[in-house]
Order: sequence, then structure tokens, then C-alpha cells
Amino acid sequence: MAEILGLDSLFAQMILALGAALILGNGLAWWKHSRGERPSGAAGPFRRGRVIFLMIIGVLLSTWGLASVITG
Repeated sequence: MAEILGLDSLFAQMILALGAALILGNGLAWWKHSRGERPSGAAGPFRRGRVIFLMIIGVLLSTWGLASVITG
């Protein structure tokens, strides 16, 4: 049933997309912080360690997803 619906490849693509979103979203936040921009409703300090941690998680997820898509 999973082969008919293509759920195996869909799961791998979703993992790849989630990892890419973590990398791009946190990279954009870091870039905007370095330019001095802040979100309009944000309160509190910029957490560089959290951004780096989430980008590392994004790299791991993207690597896993890409390897799964390639070996398919």
C-alpha cells in the first residue's frame, strides 16, 4: 500500500524540506540580526546558540532526507 501511494518517497522529501526550512529560516534570522533588523513584535535577546543548534539540526535532517531521496 505504501508503494502504491508513494509514501516512502514522500516521507524522505518531507524530511528534506523540513531540514531546508530550518537552515533557511534560521540563516535568515541570523542575517537580519547582523544587519540590525528586529521583527516587529519580538521581545528579548537574540539567541545565537539556539540559531546555530537549529541550523545543525537542519543540516542533519537535510542530509538524511537527501540520502533517502537518492537511494530511494
